[in-house]
Amino acid sequence: MTEFTTLGLAEPILRALGDEGYSEATPIQARTIPALLDGRDVLGIAQTGTGKTAAFALPILQHIFETGGRPAPKTCRALILAPTRELAIQIGESIRTYGRHMRVSSTVVVGGAKHGPQIKSMARGVDVVVATPGRLIDHLDSRNLSLRATEVVVLDEADHMLDLGFLVAIRRIVKELPKERQNVFFSATMPKQIGELASDMLHDPVRVSVTPVATTAERVAQKVYFIERTRKRDLLADLLKEPEFSRTLVFTRTKRGADRVAKGLGHAGIASDAIHGDKSQSQRQRALANFKAGKIEVLIATDIAARGIDVDAVSHVINFELPEVAESYVHRIGRTARAGASGIAISFCDNEERGLLRDIEKATRQTIEVEDVREDKTEPVRAEAPKRGRGGRPGGKRPGAGGAKFGKAKNAPWAKSGGKPGVKNAGEKSGHGAGNQSAGKRRPARNPAARRDAA
Repeated sequence: MTEFTTLGLAEPILRALGDEGYSEATPIQARTIPALLDGRDVLGIAQTGTGKTAAFALPILQHIFETGGRPAPKTCRALILAPTRELAIQIGESIRTYGRHMRVSSTVVVGGAKHGPQIKSMARGVDVVVATPGRLIDHLDSRNLSLRATEVVVLDEADHMLDLGFLVAIRRIVKELPKERQNVFFSATMPKQIGELASDMLHDPVRVSVTPVATTAERVAQKVYFIERTRKRDLLADLLKEPEFSRTLVFTRTKRGADRVAKGLGHAGIASDAIHGDKSQSQRQRALANFKAGKIEVLIATDIAARGIDVDAVSHVINFELPEVAESYVHRIGRTARAGASGIAISFCDNEERGLLRDIEKATRQTIEVEDVREDKTEPVRAEAPKRGRGGRPGGKRPGAGGAKFGKAKNAPWAKSGGKPGVKNAGEKSGHGAGNQSAGKRRPARNPAARRDAA
């Protein structure tokens, strides 16, 4: 392992790292920091949880420490672009944490927050601006900020920027930057459009790659429960009542789905909160703060809103609904088993999601263990998974699309009793009656390009 003391960082930065208990750099930090300190551009392929924030934040702080001086009014020395408010806020917190023993100014420019404090901060000139693309363009158009003096620009999670339709906005922002600058580009994947953007922005970059996209965390035990869609909420409530579920992150595909899950858990007497794009920034920050502080043990999130969640000691990640993109599964389960700990990722898979499960297993090159739970919930037993066929979606006309349909078998051992072992019938709990069964209906996918700082 590489010690931070060997990387040439200034004493105030090393002291801040020591305050946080950090002494050894992660692989991406050990490879990225020296390149950035040498003034090189960097192209990094890395997932969340690899330590990439410090990999670019520490060299930025080192540059500010070495060069000194103050930025001119309405300018910034470093610009960091992030796809979501949560991630931008998290990066802003990291800048303040690592720069606490320095004279460094920073501000976070995101939607859902008042313009006034942002404008006031930028009017004086600021060392580091962390921003989402949409809100940054608002300030550029209003002449609240100029990028003419920006020395370093960072694009974090560039592939997610593409997913959210920010590519045009990013190219607009790049045109506002001076030609002489240092560029840092991080992405978990490298689709064609992102590769073209990187080629346009970067000059002879140092390439850094850690943790292949299809590799899931080694310390995460992965399980899947095959269950009817209408019974997912009851199974979730039953699991969360077990003492080992100490801090759990639950993922849904949609904002409404997150709210429905939170409401259902409330009826079951389980304190939780949901974060997604329809929540205000203050609501999201409060929910995340309560989750970090242990005031609530369950946080429900969409994939977009979860970007930027950096919480240690998450014991379980539960995929209430499987993601439609296999790479998102890797991002989700990476929220547990951090800082050397182990974790458990549990997925609920209904009949319509079997194709998504196949995609995930193909992308991660592994078969996820199938489990069921007995009535007393104390003795896990391996259940026979439904036949997954050889490709295709359930009910499709392509070869292998059929597979065995589960939850319908007349001779299943739970058929006569009216429910699957370990799963209460829908309607046994308040808020889970027939009126809530419509919550399981799939909604048409929304156009990602239509979202503007939606998370």
